[in-house]
Amino acid sequence: MFTRPRHRTLNPHTLHPLFDPHHRFTTSWLLSPPLLLSLRTTTSLYLFATLFFILGYESSHSDGVAARRFFSYFTVLSYWGLAFYFAVAAAHTASYWLTGRSLLQRWPRWAQELHGGFYSTVAVFPFIVTIIFWALLSRGAFRTRFSTWTNISQHVLNSVFAFAEIVLTRTEPLPWWHLVALVGLVALYLGLAYVTYGTQGFFVYNFLDDRIGGRGRVAGYVFAVLAATIVVFVIVRYMIKLRMWGTEQKLGMGGKLTTRENMDAFTEMQDGRDVELAVQMK
Repeated sequence: MFTRPRHRTLNPHTLHPLFDPHHRFTTSWLLSPPLLLSLRTTTSLYLFATLFFILGYESSHSDGVAARRFFSYFTVLSYWGLAFYFAVAAAHTASYWLTGRSLLQRWPRWAQELHGGFYSTVAVFPFIVTIIFWALLSRGAFRTRFSTWTNISQHVLNSVFAFAEIVLTRTEPLPWWHLVALVGLVALYLGLAYVTYGTQGFFVYNFLDDRIGGRGRVAGYVFAVLAATIVVFVIVRYMIKLRMWGTEQKLGMGGKLTTRENMDAFTEMQDGRDVELAVQMK
């Protein structure tokens, strides 16, 4: 029985499979590279501006107590993650647009894999934050203009930005093994919340306080948060599959690529008998 040889794009320097050979992390099926760059840059600037404004405001109010606790909250940590992700993603899109090869493709393999995991956190954690806040913690969310703006920015727009990144880019479905890492990170944070209580004397979230309702109640909330992480991960994974099916298979929109692309690619035959050099120039 004969099988059709399978072609893989290889790194011309290492002859290992090239990471993101079709520029899925750096391009969009709808937006051209400069437009995607503008969107990612603007989003990152808004996120950083929000974080620094909140930090500055809280440093000058309430004797700075809120500012000292600023980095204890999962909301804040995930928001910093969003801000840095969009900044890094903008840099990758800019380098791809200007040279035809992104910085991401020049990084060592371990850094490329970390970026893939970083994307998974951005695609999942904002929705967890939004769900938990509006379900359990939103009392008094619109008490003042400042609290209204901060809660909309951190607990609504965070998911809007994540949703836009999922829908508008060309990324592939989240790898299943990332689910283990994400659940591990959430579990680690929930554990560190008790370290915060032991060192600073406060619970970051009231539902983790076993003095209110007992340990059984806290355990229930912890398992609910971990279950929500799994559910959101699965939904996002298949949302990406749906986007790929709709845009690539049904609409035939393979991606808005740069006209500056000049990429060397290696194609390896599956049986290992033949390796051919393919040079694609645009």
